[in-house]
Amino acid sequence: MDDKVHRPMVLRLARYLRVLRDLKGLGLVKVFSNNLGDAIGATPAVVRKDFSVIGITGNKRGGYTIDDLIATLTEVLGKKEFEDIVVVGCGRIGTALINYQGFAREGIRIIGCFDTDEDRLDCGSSVPVLLMGDLPEFVREHNIEVAVLAVPDHVATDVFELMVDAGIRGVLNFTGVELKCGTACEDFGCTEECTVYNVNIGLEIENLIYLIRLKRDAADSEAADDDAKEGA
Repeated sequence: MDDKVHRPMVLRLARYLRVLRDLKGLGLVKVFSNNLGDAIGATPAVVRKDFSVIGITGNKRGGYTIDDLIATLTEVLGKKEFEDIVVVGCGRIGTALINYQGFAREGIRIIGCFDTDEDRLDCGSSVPVLLMGDLPEFVREHNIEVAVLAVPDHVATDVFELMVDAGIRGVLNFTGVELKCGTACEDFGCTEECTVYNVNIGLEIENLIYLIRLKRDAADSEAADDDAKEGA
């Protein structure tokens, strides 16, 4: 992928792709930058700039051909028809993830979940739940590169190292422990650098609360200024 394609842009490209697949499913053939911008909350200028970075050009009057966009975005994002991943930790978060039906439309397929608790092996899920010790062989056999980590905090680091050792190169971390790939990769002599995205739901909620209060305070301040002007 081009070095100019940074993470926020990658996220936008993935969202464009999802919208385009939905539009194609509705029978549409063409789309305009303002349509895509409205769908993901971006301006048409941002859409056009994103596309120009990856070599996509359109016609102001004719728009973009949806099939061509889907083909290019799929290639740029390196997506197969389905990307197989695993979930490590079959607690509440892990169980919710393996039972979520929306991943298929994103081209993501969870093909295994791993846990140390034998009581969770027969949970009635359509996704096989296996013991943690089976993870390395499963990852190698199915060529898995991406995994979701949802284990208790006190074992997060050890399990993460096991995942890296098994060959996992991308981890979406739902634990409360901030994980970094550098040390783990060096310890196991990885030939490729791995990537971790730490998802702290508590921090995200705190951020939302702060932003809401900030907007409310700004609105209150503006209203107070208006009242003062009227009273002058």
